[in-house]
Amino acid sequence: MYPKINDVLYIQLDTGDEKEANIVYKSRISDMDDESMYMEVPLQEGTGRLKRLFIGDELSAYFLTEGGVKNYFNSYVLSHHEDVIRLVRIKKPEPDQITKVQRRSFLRVQAELEVAVTAKDGTQFLTKSEDVGGGGISFYVNPEQRIKEGSVLHCWILVPYKNGSVEHVPFEGEVVRIKELPTNRSIAMLKFKQIVDMERQKLIRYCFERQFDFRNR
Repeated sequence: MYPKINDVLYIQLDTGDEKEANIVYKSRISDMDDESMYMEVPLQEGTGRLKRLFIGDELSAYFLTEGGVKNYFNSYVLSHHEDVIRLVRIKKPEPDQITKVQRRSFLRVQAELEVAVTAKDGTQFLTKSEDVGGGGISFYVNPEQRIKEGSVLHCWILVPYKNGSVEHVPFEGEVVRIKELPTNRSIAMLKFKQIVDMERQKLIRYCFERQFDFRNR
């Protein structure tokens, strides 16, 4: 069941920042077509402050149906649309993607990309990612590369696009988990601690391209 025109959307953004992720914004659905929903620029509850959204921003939203039932879905910003008022165009979910359970998570895709890592003690190494997403990455670690949970690392990742262009995306990440592998290697799972929005959008764009490839195989 889809929301109706003029229904209120309650929105939380997936930014990788816990404080930001807990802020609830309200918007209203202005229009819909087969592929998209058009909503008003969201307002922060309590303050009435407008929230500027960028293309590629991911969000968790819900709308209420009869009896106050919350219907959740995940989406992302496709574009901005100038009408009588400024609207934000977001991806319309498939019917089976609207659930009674909130699933807040960034899109992640498996990908072996080159990652350069610098630890605070000066340790530097090159490795490959295991997966990447808008909220963090995972990469392979050898035994001699002493990375611990809680470590803050300065990194960049090499991101290739389908059109042949390549981007270097710098970020600072915190190791939230180390997963041991049978091969004596391990996987370090990082969440982004500091990343410029423009750089995050580059990763999200790559993830969307990869997801599209997976769906069309």
